[in-house]
Amino acid sequence: MLFDSHCHLDDPQLLPHLGTLLQEAEVAGITAFLVPGVHPSGWQQLHSLSADPRILPAYGVHPMHADLVTPSTLSALRSHTKTACAIGEIGLDYLLPSPSRELQRQAFTAQLRVARETGLPVLLHCRKAFDDLIAILRDNEVGHIGGVMHSFSGSVETAEICLKLGLHISLSGTVTYANARRPVEVAKAVPLDRLLLETDAPDLAPEPFRGSVNVPAHLLTTAQRVADIRGIPLDELARRSYDNAVRLFKLDQAPTPHPPH
Repeated sequence: MLFDSHCHLDDPQLLPHLGTLLQEAEVAGITAFLVPGVHPSGWQQLHSLSADPRILPAYGVHPMHADLVTPSTLSALRSHTKTACAIGEIGLDYLLPSPSRELQRQAFTAQLRVARETGLPVLLHCRKAFDDLIAILRDNEVGHIGGVMHSFSGSVETAEICLKLGLHISLSGTVTYANARRPVEVAKAVPLDRLLLETDAPDLAPEPFRGSVNVPAHLLTTAQRVADIRGIPLDELARRSYDNAVRLFKLDQAPTPHPPH
Protein backbone atom coordinates (compact mmCIF):
# COMPACT_ATOMS: atom_id res chain seq x y z
CA MET A 1 0.00 0.00 0.00
CA LEU A 2 1.14 3.51 -0.80
CA PHE A 3 0.22 6.80 0.89
CA ASP A 4 0.04 9.91 -1.31
CA SER A 5 1.10 12.48 1.26
CA HIS A 6 0.28 15.54 -0.88
CA CYS A 7 -2.30 15.62 -3.68
CA HIS A 8 -4.83 18.29 -4.63
CA LEU A 9 -7.88 16.12 -5.28
CA ASP A 10 -10.07 19.22 -5.03
CA ASP A 11 -8.33 20.83 -8.01
CA PRO A 12 -10.68 21.56 -10.94
CA GLN A 13 -8.55 19.33 -13.17
CA LEU A 14 -9.12 16.34 -10.86
CA LEU A 15 -12.37 16.83 -8.95
CA PRO A 16 -14.77 16.07 -11.82
CA HIS A 17 -13.06 12.70 -12.32
CA LEU A 18 -12.51 11.87 -8.66
CA GLY A 19 -14.32 8.54 -8.60
CA THR A 20 -12.36 7.20 -11.56
CA LEU A 21 -9.07 8.59 -10.25
CA LEU A 22 -9.54 6.91 -6.87
CA GLN A 23 -10.36 3.59 -8.54
CA GLU A 24 -7.26 3.82 -10.72
CA ALA A 25 -5.16 4.71 -7.70
CA GLU A 26 -6.51 1.75 -5.76
CA VAL A 27 -5.53 -0.59 -8.59
CA ALA A 28 -2.01 0.90 -8.38
CA GLY A 29 -1.92 0.29 -4.62
CA ILE A 30 -2.47 3.85 -3.39
CA THR A 31 -4.98 3.69 -0.55
CA ALA A 32 -4.65 6.99 1.33
CA PHE A 33 -4.51 10.59 0.17
CA LEU A 34 -3.61 13.68 2.17
CA VAL A 35 -5.23 16.71 0.54
CA PRO A 36 -3.83 20.12 1.58
CA GLY A 37 -5.78 23.35 1.65
CA VAL A 38 -4.44 26.29 -0.33
CA HIS A 39 -7.25 28.89 -0.07
CA PRO A 40 -9.85 29.46 2.67
CA SER A 41 -12.66 29.26 0.14
CA GLY A 42 -11.81 25.60 -0.48
CA TRP A 43 -11.75 24.40 3.12
CA GLN A 44 -15.43 23.43 3.29
CA GLN A 45 -15.17 21.34 0.14
CA LEU A 46 -12.10 19.62 1.59
CA HIS A 47 -14.12 18.82 4.68
CA SER A 48 -16.84 17.31 2.49
CA LEU A 49 -14.36 15.19 0.54
CA SER A 50 -13.02 13.75 3.78
CA ALA A 51 -16.29 11.89 4.25
CA ASP A 52 -14.41 9.27 2.21
CA PRO A 53 -12.10 7.68 4.82
CA ARG A 54 -9.27 7.45 2.29
CA ILE A 55 -9.17 11.24 1.90
CA LEU A 56 -7.45 13.02 4.77
CA PRO A 57 -7.80 16.80 4.99
CA ALA A 58 -5.28 19.49 5.87
CA TYR A 59 -6.21 23.15 6.08
CA GLY A 60 -3.99 26.11 5.37
CA VAL A 61 -3.29 29.13 3.21
CA HIS A 62 -0.65 28.79 0.50
CA PRO A 63 1.94 31.60 0.41
CA MET A 64 0.50 32.81 -2.91
CA HIS A 65 -2.61 33.78 -0.90
CA ALA A 66 -0.74 35.19 2.12
CA ASP A 67 -2.74 38.42 1.94
CA LEU A 68 -5.83 36.43 3.01
CA VAL A 69 -4.36 35.46 6.39
CA THR A 70 -6.37 37.75 8.64
CA PRO A 71 -7.62 37.28 12.22
CA SER A 72 -10.94 35.98 10.89
CA THR A 73 -9.17 33.52 8.59
CA LEU A 74 -7.05 32.26 11.48
CA SER A 75 -10.20 31.84 13.56
CA ALA A 76 -11.76 29.76 10.78
CA LEU A 77 -8.54 27.75 10.52
CA ARG A 78 -8.70 26.95 14.23
CA SER A 79 -12.27 25.70 13.84
CA HIS A 80 -11.22 23.37 11.02
CA THR A 81 -8.38 21.86 13.03
CA LYS A 82 -10.87 19.61 14.82
CA THR A 83 -11.05 17.40 11.72
CA ALA A 84 -7.59 18.11 10.28
CA CYS A 85 -4.60 15.80 9.97
CA ALA A 86 -2.23 18.73 9.42
CA ILE A 87 -1.93 22.46 8.84
CA GLY A 88 -0.97 23.22 5.27
CA GLU A 89 0.00 23.88 2.70
CA ILE A 90 1.91 26.77 4.25
CA GLY A 91 5.36 28.24 3.77
CA LEU A 92 7.32 30.69 1.64
CA ASP A 93 7.63 31.11 -2.12
CA TYR A 94 10.12 33.75 -3.17
CA LEU A 95 9.56 33.04 -6.87
CA LEU A 96 6.18 34.74 -6.56
CA PRO A 97 6.15 38.44 -7.48
CA SER A 98 3.47 38.96 -4.84
CA PRO A 99 2.44 38.85 -2.02
CA SER A 100 5.53 40.48 -0.58
CA ARG A 101 8.10 38.38 1.20
CA GLU A 102 7.35 40.14 4.48
CA LEU A 103 3.63 39.40 4.13
CA GLN A 104 4.42 35.77 3.35
CA ARG A 105 6.60 35.51 6.44
CA GLN A 106 3.86 37.00 8.62
CA ALA A 107 1.21 34.65 7.22
CA PHE A 108 3.50 31.65 7.61
CA THR A 109 4.35 32.49 11.21
CA ALA A 110 0.71 33.04 12.13
CA GLN A 111 -0.30 29.64 10.76
CA LEU A 112 2.64 27.95 12.47
CA ARG A 113 1.31 29.33 15.75
CA VAL A 114 -2.06 27.70 15.08
CA ALA A 115 -0.24 24.42 14.44
CA ARG A 116 1.63 24.79 17.74
CA GLU A 117 -1.61 25.57 19.60
CA THR A 118 -3.36 22.51 18.18
CA GLY A 119 -0.43 20.10 18.05
CA LEU A 120 -0.88 19.41 14.35
CA PRO A 121 2.06 18.77 12.00
CA VAL A 122 2.66 21.13 9.10
CA LEU A 123 2.86 20.68 5.33
CA LEU A 124 5.62 22.98 4.15
CA HIS A 125 5.96 24.66 0.76
CA CYS A 126 9.31 26.27 -0.02
CA ARG A 127 10.74 27.75 -3.21
CA LYS A 128 13.96 29.79 -3.16
CA ALA A 129 13.37 30.62 0.52
CA PHE A 130 15.08 27.91 2.55
CA ASP A 131 17.12 30.24 4.78
CA ASP A 132 14.12 32.27 5.90
CA LEU A 133 11.85 29.23 6.16
CA ILE A 134 14.32 27.36 8.36
CA ALA A 135 14.87 30.40 10.58
CA ILE A 136 11.11 30.76 11.13
CA LEU A 137 10.72 27.04 11.80
CA ARG A 138 13.49 27.22 14.41
CA ASP A 139 11.95 30.28 16.07
CA ASN A 140 8.62 28.48 16.29
CA GLU A 141 10.11 25.19 17.54
CA VAL A 142 8.61 23.09 14.77
CA GLY A 143 10.16 19.98 16.31
CA HIS A 144 7.36 19.97 18.89
CA ILE A 145 4.77 19.28 16.20
CA GLY A 146 6.69 17.84 13.26
CA GLY A 147 5.93 18.26 9.61
CA VAL A 148 7.02 17.50 6.09
CA MET A 149 8.98 19.38 3.46
CA HIS A 150 6.62 18.81 0.57
CA SER A 151 8.09 18.01 -2.87
CA PHE A 152 11.53 18.74 -1.47
CA SER A 153 13.76 20.59 -3.94
CA GLY A 154 16.78 21.44 -1.81
CA SER A 155 20.20 19.92 -1.39
CA VAL A 156 21.24 17.01 0.80
CA GLU A 157 22.77 19.56 3.20
CA THR A 158 19.46 21.43 3.48
CA ALA A 159 17.63 18.13 3.92
CA GLU A 160 19.92 17.29 6.83
CA ILE A 161 19.06 20.62 8.50
CA CYS A 162 15.36 19.88 8.05
CA LEU A 163 15.78 16.40 9.51
CA LYS A 164 17.53 17.87 12.56
CA LEU A 165 14.52 20.14 13.03
CA GLY A 166 12.35 17.02 13.27
CA LEU A 167 10.85 17.19 9.80
CA HIS A 168 10.13 14.52 7.23
CA ILE A 169 11.17 14.80 3.58
CA SER A 170 8.68 14.09 0.80
CA LEU A 171 9.74 13.16 -2.73
CA SER A 172 7.60 13.77 -5.80
CA GLY A 173 7.77 12.97 -9.51
CA THR A 174 10.78 15.25 -9.98
CA VAL A 175 12.97 12.38 -8.78
CA THR A 176 12.13 10.52 -12.02
CA TYR A 177 13.24 13.28 -14.40
CA ALA A 178 16.17 12.52 -16.67
CA ASN A 179 18.01 15.65 -15.46
CA ALA A 180 17.23 15.06 -11.77
CA ARG A 181 20.34 15.40 -9.63
CA ARG A 182 19.43 16.85 -6.25
CA PRO A 183 16.26 14.76 -5.82
CA VAL A 184 18.22 11.59 -6.55
CA GLU A 185 20.92 12.53 -4.02
CA VAL A 186 18.24 13.30 -1.43
CA ALA A 187 16.44 10.02 -2.18
CA LYS A 188 19.66 8.18 -1.34
CA ALA A 189 20.42 10.18 1.80
CA VAL A 190 17.15 10.54 3.73
CA PRO A 191 16.68 7.88 6.44
CA LEU A 192 13.89 5.48 5.56
CA ASP A 193 11.98 6.37 8.72
CA ARG A 194 11.71 10.04 7.65
CA LEU A 195 10.77 9.57 3.99
CA LEU A 196 7.36 10.25 2.44
CA LEU A 197 6.10 10.02 -1.13
CA GLU A 198 3.68 12.29 -2.97
CA THR A 199 2.29 13.17 -6.38
CA ASP A 200 1.42 16.86 -5.86
CA ALA A 201 -1.28 16.06 -8.42
CA PRO A 202 -2.26 17.64 -10.74
CA ASP A 203 1.31 19.00 -10.94
CA LEU A 204 4.76 17.38 -11.29
CA ALA A 205 3.80 14.25 -13.22
CA PRO A 206 6.65 11.73 -13.27
CA GLU A 207 8.31 10.35 -16.36
CA PRO A 208 6.95 9.08 -18.72
CA PHE A 209 3.87 11.22 -18.00
CA ARG A 210 5.76 14.51 -17.65
CA GLY A 211 3.86 17.42 -19.18
CA SER A 212 0.45 15.86 -18.63
CA VAL A 213 -2.01 16.23 -15.75
CA ASN A 214 -0.64 14.28 -12.81
CA VAL A 215 -2.94 11.80 -11.04
CA PRO A 216 -2.60 9.80 -7.81
CA ALA A 217 -2.04 6.49 -9.63
CA HIS A 218 1.29 7.88 -10.87
CA LEU A 219 2.65 7.65 -7.33
CA LEU A 220 3.54 4.05 -8.12
CA THR A 221 6.00 5.24 -10.80
CA THR A 222 7.70 7.61 -8.36
CA ALA A 223 7.81 4.95 -5.66
CA GLN A 224 9.45 2.44 -7.99
CA ARG A 225 12.09 4.98 -8.97
CA VAL A 226 12.91 5.79 -5.34
CA ALA A 227 13.08 2.08 -4.49
CA ASP A 228 15.49 1.55 -7.40
CA ILE A 229 17.66 4.49 -6.28
CA ARG A 230 17.88 3.07 -2.78
CA GLY A 231 18.33 -0.52 -3.94
CA ILE A 232 15.44 -1.88 -1.89
CA PRO A 233 12.26 -3.75 -2.83
CA LEU A 234 9.26 -1.60 -3.72
CA ASP A 235 7.21 -3.35 -1.05
CA GLU A 236 9.67 -2.29 1.65
CA LEU A 237 9.67 1.33 0.52
CA ALA A 238 5.87 1.35 0.34
CA ARG A 239 5.49 -0.10 3.83
CA ARG A 240 8.03 2.19 5.46
CA SER A 241 6.79 5.40 3.82
CA TYR A 242 3.18 4.46 4.59
CA ASP A 243 3.99 3.82 8.23
CA ASN A 244 5.86 7.13 8.39
CA ALA A 245 2.77 9.00 7.18
CA VAL A 246 0.48 7.21 9.62
CA ARG A 247 2.84 8.09 12.47
CA LEU A 248 3.45 11.70 11.44
CA PHE A 249 -0.21 12.53 10.93
CA LYS A 250 -1.17 10.71 14.13
CA LEU A 251 -3.72 8.46 12.49
CA ASP A 252 -5.28 6.00 14.91
CA GLN A 253 -5.31 3.42 12.18
CA ALA A 254 -4.17 3.32 8.60
CA PRO A 255 -6.92 4.29 6.14
CA THR A 256 -8.24 1.27 4.30
CA PRO A 257 -9.40 1.05 0.68
CA HIS A 258 -13.06 0.71 -0.17
CA PRO A 259 -14.17 -2.69 -1.50
CA PRO A 260 -13.68 -3.04 -5.27
CA HIS A 261 -16.70 -1.96 -7.31
